[in-house]
Amino acid sequence: MRFDLIIVGGGLAGAALAVALRRSTLRIAVVEHAVPRRPTGWDARIYAYSPASARFLDELGVWAHLDHDRLGPVSEMRIHGDAGGELVFSAYDSGLEELAWIGESSLVHVEIWESLKRQHNVTLFCPAKPAALEVDVGAARLRLDDGRSLEAALVVGADGRDSWVRERAGIAATLTPYGERGVVANFVCERPNHGVAFQWFRADGVLAWLPLPGRTMSMVWSAPDALADELLALDPEPFCARVEAAGGRALGKLELAGQRAAFPLRLMRVEEVVRPRVALIGDAAHAIHPLSGHGINLGFQDAKALAEVLAALPSWRDAGDLSVLRGYARRRAEEPFLLQYTTHALSRLFGRQDPVLSSLRNLGMNLTGQLPVLKNALVRYAANGRF
Repeated sequence: MRFDLIIVGGGLAGAALAVALRRSTLRIAVVEHAVPRRPTGWDARIYAYSPASARFLDELGVWAHLDHDRLGPVSEMRIHGDAGGELVFSAYDSGLEELAWIGESSLVHVEIWESLKRQHNVTLFCPAKPAALEVDVGAARLRLDDGRSLEAALVVGADGRDSWVRERAGIAATLTPYGERGVVANFVCERPNHGVAFQWFRADGVLAWLPLPGRTMSMVWSAPDALADELLALDPEPFCARVEAAGGRALGKLELAGQRAAFPLRLMRVEEVVRPRVALIGDAAHAIHPLSGHGINLGFQDAKALAEVLAALPSWRDAGDLSVLRGYARRRAEEPFLLQYTTHALSRLFGRQDPVLSSLRNLGMNLTGQLPVLKNALVRYAANGRF
């Protein structure tokens, strides 16, 4: 079967890329191993959607159809160092409606998938898994595990950190494990969060409380492996007490809502994001420490940039030509690089228990809080992906 574009991975970034090309003449195949579904209760996987991502999803016709009663707007973010440092970002002070929206991964994923199912230029192969990839001068050929064969000018790897496409294309990735896991859980709180997100740089990792609607919040604790094991082994009541204490009981008593989960944290750098007839987006192209909350937003901006490059091509241009794909790579070179190195440096800086470093890093936080121009620049970046 012949297509113009094959997207391997129907996750958020891959599905968004396909929907962003809904008005193009490109014939698109999307290969995904499972249909996304909404879990019972709150999804343990929660993302912080930036204003730039919200605008992108609105352009796709997705944002307006979400259940906004399950999205928590962030009006303020309070960041605390490990020795008195404090930094506060306010949407109001920065002239923004919100700093971000906190919502479940599946909330957005299912809605994008519904759009895909209605899209005239998309053929869904789901459930299906890739089995072999061949790339030559004329085309890329993908064989599925059920024997079906697909051919296209371009294959996009949107298949996550352990990308099958990246590995088969021979694109090397350098992994730097942090020796930490992100422990995630949702809670019902004694007190309302009022749209405030909290982040604490602690001696035992980075703890974030993200506001969900009403008295609900989502926690991400980037904890050393030993502490992560300890947290996961606790019964619900002592686990809640541990999280309450770690956050200074800022929202009062906590009650666990749903299951806990944990995932390993690592930095991933790839040597290149494009090769002839192959492009990478989302987690297949980069992985960063979750303390910035920008992982999903990088993926959406990858999808937006690649869609714009492909949609602008005249009919006679080859979408898999390396000169075309390098245009996408150049557009997406700066932001992932800056975020990878910034979050990596912050993780290492606050991970070292040194009295001198502790004084300097907390002093830096306090000084930044007293410089409105710098604070506003940081907020603009978080909101728009650029200074």
